[in-house]
Amino acid sequence: MLFHFLYPLHAEYGFLNVFKYITFRTFGAAITAVLLSMLTGPGFIRFLQRKQMGQTIREDGPKSHLSKKGTPTMGGGLILLSITVSTLLWADLSNRNIWIALLTTLGCGVVGYLDDYLKVIRKNPKGLSSRHKMIGLLLTAGLAAWAIHGMPEVPSTLKVPFFKGWTLDLGWWFLPWAVFIIVGASNAVNLTDGLDGLAVGPTITTSVTFLILAYCAGHAKIAEYLQIPHVPGSGELAIFLSTVAASCLGFLWFNTYPAQVFMGDVGALALGAALGVVSVITKNEILLALCGGIFVLEALSVMAQVASFKMTGKRVLRMAPIHHHFELKGWAEPKVIVRFWIISILLALMTLSTLKLR
Repeated sequence: MLFHFLYPLHAEYGFLNVFKYITFRTFGAAITAVLLSMLTGPGFIRFLQRKQMGQTIREDGPKSHLSKKGTPTMGGGLILLSITVSTLLWADLSNRNIWIALLTTLGCGVVGYLDDYLKVIRKNPKGLSSRHKMIGLLLTAGLAAWAIHGMPEVPSTLKVPFFKGWTLDLGWWFLPWAVFIIVGASNAVNLTDGLDGLAVGPTITTSVTFLILAYCAGHAKIAEYLQIPHVPGSGELAIFLSTVAASCLGFLWFNTYPAQVFMGDVGALALGAALGVVSVITKNEILLALCGGIFVLEALSVMAQVASFKMTGKRVLRMAPIHHHFELKGWAEPKVIVRFWIISILLALMTLSTLKLR
């Protein structure tokens, strides 16, 4: 919005020319998002407390979590508010990539909101059924995949990192592939959101990493030099990703151990979808699995636990997702969180290193 209002005036006021540059607007969007999240956070938390939107705790989980009962949840709404306002303020709203990423994020957030609403407000412990939740996510991801496939500047290919000549043309298989990535990422982040700040940390590192990847993919000369797919217009997604990372950073102020508020499904499902849709647009789906390795590990731990119990009647972990396994082994909650953050940072550095290994 600021871009459309202020940049046209640069002929008269030369200093407004800075709004032309994605880098300037990326920093502006990040600062706006983190301040908006931190300044509105206390009021948002008080609102949740007045509405008695308290978290329910699994009785079969770690006993240390029982003290968290009643902590306000659905704080992901604060993250989505910061992302939306900051993106609309600083991004080029004529760019279709921005709208696809933002609407996909909000769409999956709505699914998460309905789940949280049934659990917290209607006191239905099961929330939205798995079937209805999956239908909502599939519909949102399907619309996003269809919109992306309709853009000629986004190739229907799968790029394999480390190998500059390995590219697979997916054709119409691009649609189910894109849906799989978006829905998978959404659910993986949701499974990770089980400890104070655990999901937020890797989301920040992954968002910043993909911010760099999106900017490189949108810059013709940089993409050619690094031998990565050039996707015209994808550089604008750096602004969107900066708001994701900054909004999570502001939310972490309240979500860090011991948490004053939890993000709930409304936040976790939305953030995962945001990362997934950006990876599809920028042709970095495989790198998302590497950079978001913590999310992949959490999802695989649940799948392995369920499969093992159904096939053998035994569990491979003390409790799934895997962060609860380490808690039950005696790791303090902050130790689990920080160690997972460290791994996430290392994975982000490995992901960026692939830019020179082509």
